[in-house]
Amino acid sequence: MAGTTTGIPANVTQGSQTKGGVGESMLRPDGTLKVTGEFAYSSDMWHEEMLWGQALRSTVAHAEIVSIDTSEALALSGVYAVLTADDLPAAKNYGMEYQDTPVLAYGKVRHHGEPVALVAADHPETARRAAAKIKIEYKELPVITDEASATAPDAILVHENRGDHHAGHVPHPNIVHRQPIIRGNAAEAAKKADVIVKGEYTFGMQDQAFLGPESGLAVPAEDGGVDLYVATQWLHSDLKQIAPCLGLPEEKVRMTMAGVGGAFGGREDISMQILASVLALRTGKPVKMVYNRYESFFGHVHRHPAKLYYEHGATKDGKITHMKCKIVLDGGAYMSSTPSVVGNASSLSVGPYVIDDVEIEAIGLYTNNPPCGAMRGFGAVQACFAYEAQMDKLAAKLGMDPVEFRQKNAMEQGTIMPTGQPVDSPAPVAELLRRVKARPMPPERQWESSEGADVRALPGGLSNTTHGEGVVRGVGYAVGIKNVGFSEGFDDYSTAKIRIEVINGEAVATVHTAAAEVGQGGVTIHAQIARTELGVQQVTIAPADTQVGSAGSTSAGRQTYMTGGAIKNSCEIVREKVLEIGRRKFGSYHPAWATAELLLEGGKVVTDGGEALATIVDVLEDEAVEVEEEFRHRPTEAFDLRTGQGNGHVQYAFAAHRAVVEVDTELGLVKVIELACAQDVGKAVNPLSVIGQIQGGTTQGLGVAVMEEIIVDPKTAKVKNPSFTDYLLPTILDTPTIPVDYLELADPHAPYGVRGIGEAPTLSSTPAVLAAIRAATGLELNKTPVRPEHLTGTQ
Repeated sequence: MAGTTTGIPANVTQGSQTKGGVGESMLRPDGTLKVTGEFAYSSDMWHEEMLWGQALRSTVAHAEIVSIDTSEALALSGVYAVLTADDLPAAKNYGMEYQDTPVLAYGKVRHHGEPVALVAADHPETARRAAAKIKIEYKELPVITDEASATAPDAILVHENRGDHHAGHVPHPNIVHRQPIIRGNAAEAAKKADVIVKGEYTFGMQDQAFLGPESGLAVPAEDGGVDLYVATQWLHSDLKQIAPCLGLPEEKVRMTMAGVGGAFGGREDISMQILASVLALRTGKPVKMVYNRYESFFGHVHRHPAKLYYEHGATKDGKITHMKCKIVLDGGAYMSSTPSVVGNASSLSVGPYVIDDVEIEAIGLYTNNPPCGAMRGFGAVQACFAYEAQMDKLAAKLGMDPVEFRQKNAMEQGTIMPTGQPVDSPAPVAELLRRVKARPMPPERQWESSEGADVRALPGGLSNTTHGEGVVRGVGYAVGIKNVGFSEGFDDYSTAKIRIEVINGEAVATVHTAAAEVGQGGVTIHAQIARTELGVQQVTIAPADTQVGSAGSTSAGRQTYMTGGAIKNSCEIVREKVLEIGRRKFGSYHPAWATAELLLEGGKVVTDGGEALATIVDVLEDEAVEVEEEFRHRPTEAFDLRTGQGNGHVQYAFAAHRAVVEVDTELGLVKVIELACAQDVGKAVNPLSVIGQIQGGTTQGLGVAVMEEIIVDPKTAKVKNPSFTDYLLPTILDTPTIPVDYLELADPHAPYGVRGIGEAPTLSSTPAVLAAIRAATGLELNKTPVRPEHLTGTQ
């Protein structure tokens, strides 16, 4: 052992000799199972003597509940329980920030599709039939659907007697939260402008549209508690909301992650967790709940629709003088994460540009529309759509190239944000724009061939609506800025338990966190970090559950930074403990144990000069080392409620897009030919996953640009298209080529220099597509999504 050497080169660094570590492209271990249909999702779970749960949801958006008659449902054979709010065991409300959301509506319903009653039966069809037999008498009330109706002096209050901490600083009880940002003097700066452009923009309500519906299994336990298996984004946040509603201490609510079929923010709030658990505890039997697609549209929050009002000025040489804006976000019937979305929208509303004089106001409304909360991009998406349209207007009015105009005003490291916070890591905005512009253009008229037009390459596709007549090409650009991690003073941390031991003669590391794997790739990242830090090949990822400390939410692009940081931190402590054992056992055999910098590489303890001192197996023998530690990023602070000043964010991410579209101007049909992206990722821990995330985020932005929108009737506040028949998603036929060019400019404050990557491409892809359609048609197009009637003038 001591004194022997291997082929390890001199001057090794930790992790450089272990295959499958940080920086390598790794396949997902669950990838094959998913594409072959063998992966077990939460909706696939089963238990002996299992009952099925079913909620009955309101058919109106705003009404007093006069009476509920459950007698016919209870009389149906196979029904074990029918519950209303009066039957709930403890707290009747839940919520991520403020507990204003009823488990089951009581007193009144505040939005279409709100759960009012609950059934457990021995068959899902019996449960549905029983729910349909429940009779509810409503006394309908006027609906609040927009800013005017919400903030009128005599407006009906969506929530009377608010008790949340935002209530004291908003100008109207139907405003959830208001965040102004004032910096410089926008009115004075406007006097220096040679051109001023104004715009009013409308951003539609987007659904996360995950393919795996809300589902889970609640199993009553012998100790009076419950074991809950569920697809979620944040186990410990769920736990804190579920336990009070069940009247149980948190230790008696044991949660385990089930297979997740997509999330995108829509699983950050509670859906069926409390409903299934209440039924399981009432009946004493396991209860499974699976929403169908119609119910799923009502069972989770959506992206906030928004109205955005912008004014920009610029000098004739192309420098932006000032910006004024008002952003109105519709939060729907309950708070969810609306205050944080408002904070993001306001603080990022200026975009990735240097503008010293700003006057910003963002508000979130309570209405009787569907509740809105977290979705990929979280307030920054809506703002990016508006400010990028403004950039094109300014460039056009000045006669400048739209990319060069953006580059002239682009922020960089050291720029001061409108909140007064300096950007203290790389901000390569101009370079990202340069890269997407420099890409070769896709060939013109790709549909043409010697055999005639290939209609698959044309707008309208196989509907054969054109052979090229009336088809015009357009090119558009956009760039965006998104914060990473939780902001505004939130105690953002993650926990990782790491264990290393010898199993069957091989050193094996086990990584145990509560991080939700929702498709983002933590399942590979966590193992890569453990291999890098501990020098072992075999890494086991333990199922995520609440038996380990919180990992926070799988959202805000934070998990590789936060849980990756926690794993790295815990592994470093484990590594030092392994080395201490080695020093104790073998220190007398070789002076390097005491004098050299030691690493764990390729299953061995090696010096930084490359000399192997012992195997990890020989060091550990029958011993095991286990560490559970928390990791926190740098502290942030809340924005001032009057001026918006404060170091509210921990990190920023940047992405730019170039869209190439072809538009059938006669029929208003659009085909996106290419949607190229350039993004700074800090460090590509798994390059293959990085590209997948960027392409996925880009596609989601494409969807809201040209097809995705939940339609809510403004007169009744009822959802008109709760199905994938009428809510359209991009398919593989709609998704263009998405070339990706990523930079690795390390953030010195982050583990490995990483930067959150999942959200930024969702921002700039939408305005890039809109810009390209505007270029093709000459139309202003200030609303998402763009529909055929907007292009043909037939609306």
